[in-house]
Amino acid sequence: MSFPRNTTVLIVGAGPTGLASALSLFHHGFKDFVVVDALVKGDNSSRAIVVHAATLEALDVIGCGDELVSKGTKLTRMDFDTRTGILARLPFDTLKPHTRHPYGLIIPQTFTEHVLGQKAASLGVTVHRPHRVVGMKVNADDTNLADITFEDGQVITTRYVIAADGARSTIRTIAGIGFADPKSDRGHESTTLAQLAPADVTFDNPELNNFTFRGVMSRNNFFLCASLPSTFNEYLAKETGKPCEDRIFRIACGAPVEEGPVPHAPSKAYIQNLIDRFGPLDLSSDPSVNPSGKGVCIKEIIWSSRVRTHSAIADTFFTRLSLNDSSKPEGAAILLVGDAAHIHSPVGGQGMNLGLRDAVFLGEVLAKHIKVTESIPVSEADHILTDFVAERRTRALEVIGFTKKLLSVGGMKETNLAWWLPISNVTLRDWVLWILGKVYYLRRQVIWNMSGLGRR
Repeated sequence: MSFPRNTTVLIVGAGPTGLASALSLFHHGFKDFVVVDALVKGDNSSRAIVVHAATLEALDVIGCGDELVSKGTKLTRMDFDTRTGILARLPFDTLKPHTRHPYGLIIPQTFTEHVLGQKAASLGVTVHRPHRVVGMKVNADDTNLADITFEDGQVITTRYVIAADGARSTIRTIAGIGFADPKSDRGHESTTLAQLAPADVTFDNPELNNFTFRGVMSRNNFFLCASLPSTFNEYLAKETGKPCEDRIFRIACGAPVEEGPVPHAPSKAYIQNLIDRFGPLDLSSDPSVNPSGKGVCIKEIIWSSRVRTHSAIADTFFTRLSLNDSSKPEGAAILLVGDAAHIHSPVGGQGMNLGLRDAVFLGEVLAKHIKVTESIPVSEADHILTDFVAERRTRALEVIGFTKKLLSVGGMKETNLAWWLPISNVTLRDWVLWILGKVYYLRRQVIWNMSGLGRR
């Protein structure tokens, strides 16, 4: 599909952050933008599954919050256990004085993308597919513009580029913006969760419908199981033509590094093995281990993948594509959002949430910048963007630090506290989590940090 030869804003990437950027610009009265994506259609893998309160509030601003809530399942409590017993129950009701969304919303990322895409389409916004960016350079006639070249040879000239094209961002690479781990005091390789195997599965036990979220702290690993909303079944049936009547569950588990890399698309046997070794005993396929006396087996793998837990952040979220010999603030503006700007461990479900908030807030700021530059020089107006991206980068660094702390707790490698003390650090961690579950203030702090309300 061809697109306009010229636009004020080009949004590269039509995932959740790209679509939210477009919707935010539209909401703030700016419509001269073009959205492109390299894929023929959106991705059907579920990936992120939780939208937190601060993100729902941001999406409310652009008219998408209520629609998402209607499609998802409200997570009112997070349960954390050992394989055999209870550790902590963390309710979201402590958020009630602070938000109209005192819960986490369970909704797969692909479904979130679908809802945002439908909203954009209803406003007349077109996503041009498939168009893969292969080049970007300063326009020969006007150095304030950039020519973006696509794989099919088409070129679009633009004044602003929003890079929402993911962790391997082509725009970020061409712009020469560095992307590296900020090197905080906790790395990923020091945990047992250096690699994860996520999967969407159904089970052969129809009675497994009495929980929404379970996290299991086992020795040297962490296991998660979340029940996905039935609306996701309906969405998949429409998209794939294959109806699924059984409840779909998201499974995620650390895969021991010493056993080799996780397969590209882990099999049913591979995921079942992880559940049997690290999941709660009542999900074990072994009847002799399962307290019910009956094994629970995976019935079908809907989707499976692998994840390496690592963090990186762009050196800046805003630059200008100036000529090499130019020291003036000229050239098209390059702005990074979502995974193009920052990535980190999926523990805590913070990645997509931060990206969506970046995008919604960017739309307002960018519309303001475009308006202001109609009457004052770019050099005077650019503080609007530099101040904004400095704040968003600070938020991203906070989230990276937070997720690394969560990773170090969930993926703690078991060792004795001292040669003379026969207690392991994992045992101590479990005691601390048990206490955390009993103390209101501590429960509230965990949920507050998860919600994003303190770092919008």
